[in-house]
Amino acid sequence: MASADKPAVAVLGSGSWGTALAALIARNGHTTILWGRDRGQVEAVAQRHENPRYLPGTPLPESLAATPDLAEAVAEADLVLVVTPSHAFTETLRALAPHRRADAGLAWATKGFEPGSGRFLHEVAADLMGPDVPLAVVTGPSFAREVALGLPTAVTVHSDDEDFAQTVANVLHGPTFRAYTGNDVQGAELGGAMKNVLAVATGVADGMQLGLNARAGLITRGLNEMLRLNLALGGRVETLMGLAGLGDLVLTCTGDLSRNRRLGLALGRGQSLREAVAEIGQVVESVQTADEVMRLAERLGIELPISALVREVLHERITPVEGLRMLLAREQKPEFPPGLF
Repeated sequence: MASADKPAVAVLGSGSWGTALAALIARNGHTTILWGRDRGQVEAVAQRHENPRYLPGTPLPESLAATPDLAEAVAEADLVLVVTPSHAFTETLRALAPHRRADAGLAWATKGFEPGSGRFLHEVAADLMGPDVPLAVVTGPSFAREVALGLPTAVTVHSDDEDFAQTVANVLHGPTFRAYTGNDVQGAELGGAMKNVLAVATGVADGMQLGLNARAGLITRGLNEMLRLNLALGGRVETLMGLAGLGDLVLTCTGDLSRNRRLGLALGRGQSLREAVAEIGQVVESVQTADEVMRLAERLGIELPISALVREVLHERITPVEGLRMLLAREQKPEFPPGLF
């Protein structure tokens, strides 16, 4: 039975990140159930305590339950944590709505925007869940495999409801997993989405063997793009100087477990987009996210040269070599224009 200090948790999404978070929460002593659409995959988690597709060879706690039945998954949950790709986020919340307990809070560890509309995920959640459901986003530098293996990790939980942010952080926080809290939901979501676009840029540079100087320059100027867009949206500088921005950006741009970095590496080595995505074999968020980031930037009149060129490369309108030439040909200017921050 769940208690006030050990709420029961339903994790929706049985990919690598959803499975890793469900394993973490179960090890923290919470009654935890993982939901996924793939019956065979879910049965493997429940019976063999392994996710053979997404986390092969990584043992999962025996206390972790799993089901392909969404109503069963959320029936007793005090907290629902959605960990689907961004393109499935809206559909998952619509399916969840009639089954969620009225007093259950909703959090998500999904990064990206709603496809087509470009809405932030907190806007989607508020629209579908209503004004009385507490909402939170979980984000930060975290590779699923390392979390599943119990390696040290730090994330941040942002919510407009301070108590709910703390509740979600307490569920996640453990001996090797630190969870901080904040209240800049939109800024945290922007960092988690935009770093995927910038990871493609650094991956392309590394695939082209442009060196460590180029990688560091792209990360730093990419952070500048994140900061400028967040400020234009009314967000705060410190959010993106923390785990939700700089932390996630550095990890995704430098760690080869990142799907978006691996996409960039493949493109930089001359592979086509189709070949690169097929080789990765999982959803690569940056392809759709680059479009949404640039829609935001264009609406706000913000120039984002790295993100703009990533979009062109991902749509195969220019080659990585042409993108590099265009980036290097830009006029010289101050690093921080007056009044930027």
